[in-house]
Amino acid sequence: MLLRWVRVAPYDNDMPWGRIALAVLASGFVSSLTDWLFMGDWLYKRYDRHPEIWRYPGGQGENRAILWSSVLPFLTCGVFVLVCGGLHLASYRGTLDLALAIWLIGPLPLTIVNSLWIKLSPAIATSHALGWLIKLALAALAVALILG
Repeated sequence: MLLRWVRVAPYDNDMPWGRIALAVLASGFVSSLTDWLFMGDWLYKRYDRHPEIWRYPGGQGENRAILWSSVLPFLTCGVFVLVCGGLHLASYRGTLDLALAIWLIGPLPLTIVNSLWIKLSPAIATSHALGWLIKLALAALAVALILG
């Protein structure tokens, strides 16, 4: 439904699809790197406090998870860029406001609730929440810089 809505935007024929693709690729790539920083390497030792919660003990067999974790930021950034295009948002203020609103609606409450029920240290929960905020902010900046 979202893609149908974006396709019928009033300036659909004038949408700069090359620049949209560039914004998606740039923000997806950079946000993949921030995921590695905020959700992995930075707090790696804290992840070992409760090894029973992890799907792949000792890191064995986690290649598929790593692949999906690397690909999904492109989906997040892609949909964000398309929504900004459909809403005619290309300013720094407008795109960053949308990124903050999305973060407050979804990732922040979800991360907090997950940390209440899953054995996540406060530092890890904070890192995950900040990682999501930065991912959305990077997509917002890509829209403003490339499409604005």
